Amino acid sequence: MFGSIVPGRLVQTNLQQVDVNKYVFELPNAHDINHIVVFLLGTIPFEPGYAATVHLLWPNKSWQMLGALSNDKPSAIFRLKSAVDQDSQHMPGVSAELGISIEPIKSVEQQVQQMQQMRQQTGAANNGGNSMALVPSDGGANGSLPLQTAKQFAERTLQSLFDYAMS
Repeated sequence: MFGSIVPGRLVQTNLQQVDVNKYVFELPNAHDINHIVVFLLGTIPFEPGYAATVHLLWPNKSWQMLGALSNDKPSAIFRLKSAVDQDSQHMPGVSAELGISIEPIKSVEQQVQQMQQMRQQTGAANNGGNSMALVPSDGGANGSLPLQTAKQFAERTLQSLFDYAMS
């Protein structure tokens, strides 16, 4: 039902069911993972009224929500470096787990909203380094980017290009 891609590795479809509507991918050598793509394979859609939350379990940490998937949004790219602390990233051979939990869509929407509110309260959505978006939306109606936002977009685009070239 689900697949995942870690850049530079083969596609993973070896999903393990650990409970009713709960699944896990093992992520070996997790210390060198920057991003991960999670997607529906397209063979089995969610039942009407259901979606899934996606979580990361880093060793000696608790599950952390990364985002969600639904029939309307069947794939997502998550940045993992912001999900774990810098000290944990440099432990070679460490495996992490990517968890997927299928739940009623109302519950998923509430969890996503809570996650976004928590990021805003901690400043993660606006401090640049931990935002999941390349450029945070400023809600501008005219569609133009302020100079600071354009500069931020250019810097992040170049950083993404550099990270891609180095992977």
